[in-house]
Amino acid sequence: MSRVAKQLPGRPATLEDLLAIPEEVRRHEIIDGELIEKGAATGEHGGAQADLVTALNHRFGRRPGGRWPGGWWFATEVEISFAPGQVYRPDVVGWRRERAPQRPTGVPIALLPDWICEILSTNRRNDLIKKKRVYHRCQIPHYWIIDPAEDTLAVHRWGPDGYIEILAAQRGELVRAEPFDAVALHVGVLFGDDEPEE
Repeated sequence: MSRVAKQLPGRPATLEDLLAIPEEVRRHEIIDGELIEKGAATGEHGGAQADLVTALNHRFGRRPGGRWPGGWWFATEVEISFAPGQVYRPDVVGWRRERAPQRPTGVPIALLPDWICEILSTNRRNDLIKKKRVYHRCQIPHYWIIDPAEDTLAVHRWGPDGYIEILAAQRGELVRAEPFDAVALHVGVLFGDDEPEE
């Protein structure tokens, strides 16, 4: 899987450059003014992404009330404008419904999410450094990093001096991970394990 970075002659990439790529083949981000194509997801990456969305959406992707907490909108691989020269496609994002009464829309989406999860693969350096810095500058309250190669979950909370890692967990553990700590999460579910019967 290769990542293609395209430095435009004499200028940083713009939103117009990004949107000029046909939607059916647009898997690009603008990171620090560079137009970067995200690598195709591995089976492990895609599986973790699907399993995460399934686990969270079941309990939180609804209006509040009832058996599960609810209160969130979730999306995968949507383009979000974080700042000029920074348009990303996070793996999974979530908005609290109390702040976003309607599902955020648009290309790119302008409303910053309340939670972001990146799943490490070919673009791990961007997820761990460049994008993480921008997420912090934009005060994204919660940032999760899932590593399918290591079967781990790292949960970060925004702080004025940087993200604070508040939870590091691995397959086999049962955790309460902010901001979804109202319900326990079996970490192995993110890596293909069956969830124990409720």
